[in-house]
Amino acid sequence: MATKKTTPTATTRASSNVSHSQLAGTDTLDRGNTNAKLDSLEPFRSDATEQALRTNQGVKISNNQNTLKVGDRGPSLLEDFIMREKITHFDHERIPERIVHARGTAAHGYFQTYENHAALTKAGFLQDPGKKTPVFARFSTVQGPRGSGDTVRDVRGFAVKFYTDEGNFDLVGNNMPVFFIQDAIKFPDFVHAVKPEPHNEMPTGGSAHDTFWDFVSLVPESAHMVLWTMSDRAIPKSLRTMQGFGIHTFRLINADGKSSFVKFHWKPKFGVCSLLWDEAQKLAGKDTDFHRRDLWESIETGDYPEWEFGVQIVAEEDEHTFDFDLLDPTKLIPEELVPVTPLGKMVLNRNPDNFFAETEQVAFCPGHIVPGIDFSNDPLLQGRLFSYTDTQISRLGGPNFHEIPINRPVAPNHNGQRDAQHRTTLDKGRASYEPNSIDGGWPKETPPGAQDGGFETYPERLEAHKVRRRSESFADHFSQATLFFQSMSDHEKEHIIAAYSFELGKVERTWIRERQVNEILANIDLKLAARVAQNLGLPAPTAGTVPGKAAVTQSPALSQVNLLSGTIVSRKVAILAANGVDGAAIAALKKALEVEGAHARLLGPTSAPVTTADGKHLAVDASMEGMPSIAFDAVFVAGGDESVKALSANGVALHFVLEAYKHLKAIALNGEAKQLLDVLHLSADEGLLVGGNDSKAFKAFFAAMAQHRVWAREPKAKAVPA
Repeated sequence: MATKKTTPTATTRASSNVSHSQLAGTDTLDRGNTNAKLDSLEPFRSDATEQALRTNQGVKISNNQNTLKVGDRGPSLLEDFIMREKITHFDHERIPERIVHARGTAAHGYFQTYENHAALTKAGFLQDPGKKTPVFARFSTVQGPRGSGDTVRDVRGFAVKFYTDEGNFDLVGNNMPVFFIQDAIKFPDFVHAVKPEPHNEMPTGGSAHDTFWDFVSLVPESAHMVLWTMSDRAIPKSLRTMQGFGIHTFRLINADGKSSFVKFHWKPKFGVCSLLWDEAQKLAGKDTDFHRRDLWESIETGDYPEWEFGVQIVAEEDEHTFDFDLLDPTKLIPEELVPVTPLGKMVLNRNPDNFFAETEQVAFCPGHIVPGIDFSNDPLLQGRLFSYTDTQISRLGGPNFHEIPINRPVAPNHNGQRDAQHRTTLDKGRASYEPNSIDGGWPKETPPGAQDGGFETYPERLEAHKVRRRSESFADHFSQATLFFQSMSDHEKEHIIAAYSFELGKVERTWIRERQVNEILANIDLKLAARVAQNLGLPAPTAGTVPGKAAVTQSPALSQVNLLSGTIVSRKVAILAANGVDGAAIAALKKALEVEGAHARLLGPTSAPVTTADGKHLAVDASMEGMPSIAFDAVFVAGGDESVKALSANGVALHFVLEAYKHLKAIALNGEAKQLLDVLHLSADEGLLVGGNDSKAFKAFFAAMAQHRVWAREPKAKAVPA
C-alpha cells in the first residue's frame, strides 16, 4: 500500500468544542467578567454592539429598508436574497422539519487566486494572490438516493462553498455546462419524471425508464442536455477527472460599478476522462463507493485533487452578439468564441472528520453571493435562488442551518433574526429589530462603497410588462446539440449511440421511443437517429429540422479526447504475480511508477505473500479476485517462468487480463509473461506491450497509460468475452 503523506492543515476554520467543565468556577466572578469569559470560550455567543448589519452568510447589508423591485413602484424581484432570507427565517421560526439528502461525498481545501482581478470584480477572495480562502466541495449524483451506486449514468453535482472574509459564496453547479430545462417552473416536472416511477419505485439511480423519456421527448429544450447525459460525461472515471460548470450566466462587478457577464468553469489538473459503460455497470455492483473511495484515498495519499477556476467573460455591450441567448441555461458559450480566462486554483487536501456533520449537513444555495458577484435574469437561476434556501430549511430542520459548523461563515453574521428550531447562538442585547435605539442602533447598515461596503445589487435598468412567456431567443433547441455531437471523436459518437440504444431499449412504450428518435434525434443528427432507430428496430427518420446558422460548427474543447492531462500522475497499476515471479521486474516497475507519481498494487492469486524466483517473500496488497481489474488504470504481468505458468492456469488471473483488454487499458507483459498472448489468443497492439525491465519498455507502457484508453482496440475488443 502507498505510504500516507502528511496532510497540511492550512485553511482550516476555527471550531469551538467547549465543555461545561471549562466554565466551572465562574460563580465567583462578577457579571461582566463572567460574560467576557463566556465570550472567549463560546464563540457562538453573539454581541451586535458596534457591528455591521449582515446576512446569515456574513455579507454586509447596505439597505435594509426596501425590497428589490423593478422600478420604485414595480414588482418585487425573486432574486432579492436579502429579503428572502429575512422573511424565510421569520416564516419558519416555529416550524421544524427535515428530510433526507441525496448521495454525495466531499472534501475540504482552499482556493487561491493567481493575481489581483480587481479590474473584473471587487470580490475580495479574487484580490490577494497570497491568501488562501477555505473551501468545502461536495460532489453528488442527481437521481438516486444515498444508497445508490457512484457509477450510474447521471449528471454529477459540483458544489463549492467559499468561506470568504466577506461572507460565504456558494458556486452550485454540475459536471455539465447546460441543463435540461430553461425555466425553474419546470424543475418539479423534470425531477418527478427522472425519479423512480411512482408505482414500483424503480429504477434506482438511473434514467432508463418511461417517465423520463416521455418527458424529455415532449420537451425539446432538453435535447442538448440529454445528449450530454448520453455521452461519456455521465460516467466519469473519478470525481477528480470531472470538469465543473456554474451553468448559468452570472455577473462580476468591479469597484467602479462596471459589470461583465461570466460563465464559471472548473478544469481538473488530472484531465477529463470517463469509464466505459460495461466498466461502470460492473463497478456499481463490485464497488458501490468507487468514486467516494477514490476521492478519499487520493487525499490520504497526497494526490490532492486540483482544479483551475476560470471564467468566460462577455462585456455587457456584447450580450446580444451571439446566435444564442446568454440567459438560456440549455446553451453554452463555445470556447472558440470566448476562451476561458484562468482566475485561480482550488486544491482539496483534507477529508471530513464526520460524514454526517459535514458532508450530509452542508447546505449550498446559489443565492449565497458576496459583493462583486451578482445574478443574471436566467429564469432557471432566478427560481433556484428561492428553491435551494427553502429546501435547506426543510432538510436541516429550520432556518438556522447557517449555524451548523460546516455552514458557518468565517465573517460575523449579526442581524435581528432570532429563535426557530435548532438555534444555537446566544444573542445579547434587547432589540431584535432594525432600526433600534435600545441597543445603540446596532447592528447597523453598511453603506455601499467601492471596497468593504455593503452588498449592492447591480442597478440593471428594466422596463417591461409582467408576462408569463419565453423569449423567442430561447427557441432554438437543436443547434448546440448538433454542435456537441459533431465535436465528438468517432468512439465518443459510438458511445452516445450505444447509450441512447440501451436507455431507450428499456422504455416499454413504443410511441415514446419513436417520438424520441423522430422528433428529437432526427433534429440533432440524422445519422445518429438512424443508428439508434436500427438498434431499436424502428424505421429510420428521413428528415429533421433545417439547422440554424451557427457561428461554430465544431468545438474541440467539448471532446474529452482533447482534455487529458498528458501524465500518469495518480494512476493505479495492478501488478499480477504468483510464486516464482521475477522480483527484480516488480521492483523496477515500482521505482519507475514512483518517479511518475503513479501507484502500484501487487496482486496475487490469494491474499497470501508470493515468493520470488530468488526466494524472497513479497506481501501482496490484495487478491486478484478481491481487487478486480476495473479498479485499475493499467495492468503489468511480471515475468518469472513458474509465476507465468501458475497465472496461465488461473481462471481469475486470465479473466483479469481479458477484462482489462476489453476495457481498452494499457497492459504490459514482462519477460515470460509474453506467453499469455497465446493462452488468451490476443495480439500485441499499441497498448498491449511485450517487453523487459528497461526504461524503454516502461516509457512505452506509461505513454499508453497517459492516453487513458487504447481506442484503436475498441472494435476488436468488443468480440472478446470477459
